[in-house]
Amino acid sequence: MSASPSPAGPAPGRHDRFWILGAVCLAGLVLPLSFTAPPVAIPAIAAELGGSPVALNWMTNAFMLAFGSCLMAAGTLADTYGRKRVFTIGIVAYAAVSLLLALAPSLAALNALRVLQGIAAALALAGGNAALSQEFHGPARIRAFSLLGTAFGLGLAFGPSLAGWLLQVQGWRSVFLSSLAIAVLATVFGVPRMRESRDPDAGGLDWRGSLSSTAMLALLTIGVLQAPERGWGDPWVLAALIGSALLLWWFVRIETALANAGATRPMLDLSLLRYPRFVGAQLLPIGTGLCYLALIVLLPVRLIGIHGLGTLDAGLMMIALSAPMLVVPMLAAVLNHRVAASTLCAAGLLLAAAGLAWLGWAAGRGEVYGLIAPMLLIGTGSAIPWGLMDGLAISVVPKERAGMAAGVFGASRVSGEGIALAVVAAALAGLLQWRLGHAGAAAGEALNQAAQRLATGDAARAQALLPQFAPAALRAAYDSAFAWLMYALAAATAAVAWVVYALLGPAAEVAGQAPLAVEALCEDAAG
Repeated sequence: MSASPSPAGPAPGRHDRFWILGAVCLAGLVLPLSFTAPPVAIPAIAAELGGSPVALNWMTNAFMLAFGSCLMAAGTLADTYGRKRVFTIGIVAYAAVSLLLALAPSLAALNALRVLQGIAAALALAGGNAALSQEFHGPARIRAFSLLGTAFGLGLAFGPSLAGWLLQVQGWRSVFLSSLAIAVLATVFGVPRMRESRDPDAGGLDWRGSLSSTAMLALLTIGVLQAPERGWGDPWVLAALIGSALLLWWFVRIETALANAGATRPMLDLSLLRYPRFVGAQLLPIGTGLCYLALIVLLPVRLIGIHGLGTLDAGLMMIALSAPMLVVPMLAAVLNHRVAASTLCAAGLLLAAAGLAWLGWAAGRGEVYGLIAPMLLIGTGSAIPWGLMDGLAISVVPKERAGMAAGVFGASRVSGEGIALAVVAAALAGLLQWRLGHAGAAAGEALNQAAQRLATGDAARAQALLPQFAPAALRAAYDSAFAWLMYALAAATAAVAWVVYALLGPAAEVAGQAPLAVEALCEDAAG
């Protein structure tokens, strides 16, 4: 086994480690805010800067494209050139770009800056996660990463609410200024207390691997983002997905050749794929994407567009889904001292699956406030693995490869969650088309467009396309389609829970006691 990394400078005291943790958690909070908050400001931005709907949507897509495609390369940069250096460059660049976004004179400039913001976010996340792994060990590391997971979840959950409040008080530019303020706090209080660390055996950056993986993830992200709007059979979507698959094949060939040639540090150590715990850690974001993130997108559409609730009432209801993120991840970290992570993660996903089935039953009956209790159960269940999966992803590899682990897990998380959201959106539209067809709508472009509109909560436009349907009939069709989608998500989440338990469980832990991972497995085994 290679030597452990030797951080430069004296070990920080307990007080300083808390400041470092706080800084990385602030970065973990602000990065998902950059994804969830700006879309709320699209109408206000359009009113001031203009732009077509496609150009406005790229304000969100540009960030996700750059962020998701650069995460793996960012992790390798952190191992090669230093975790503190990469985190510092990322968070400072993020703050600077946030300021420029608040001053953007045009939509084109804003979209271009969002690309730069996504790259900076990838550097900050990969460098920060890897830095945490150097400062915290054993149970303390589990608690630290559970706090990071909590911060990430809160950013996703409460980003739209924060953006809505800022829009009312100060306007859309204040949304980006809020990101600037948080990034500055992370820089001022965390960076001076960090020690530098890197992989001592890194011989240089794997440029071919970095470029091929970044291009592969970029094409995958483009395909996933465009599929709900264009359709999975669209030539451009198919070209992006096929191109991504070809680049994946090329990337695997590059990394295999480097490993066979005796290179000490290929960008991705493919031998890790033989270890069930490593694979299981990458699957956890798919489970939480199906049971939690999908509802963050779907439920506001249902509550506002279909049931006619105001944005404030809908936001208050969404607290039932998001509130468990405030406390449950830390409780999961405490329980992890006595209960294996595999058991906790699987149990949490099964709780969320039960909540999804309950939610489907209530939604099928047309209930509104009856959704609150199942939402609370789903939020509680999904928050359990959410608080553990970041630490698991880091702990299954040796510390000197922490940047690689952070980058791979980040790429898996963004790609997996993006695919899950795209599939869920397409599934709801397909179920609506099937349900409306059975209710008497003739097949054709009008039916397809009406299903798409209804899936996005635009009931008025859907009725204009299908005038033979009364509003109550369209709502009944939506309730039925939504219920069946929840049942499908419940089954899929339960299946992920079973696979995750099999991959992370005691048998997999024994199988994972191989030279490459034994140090990390022993160090971070559950109490």
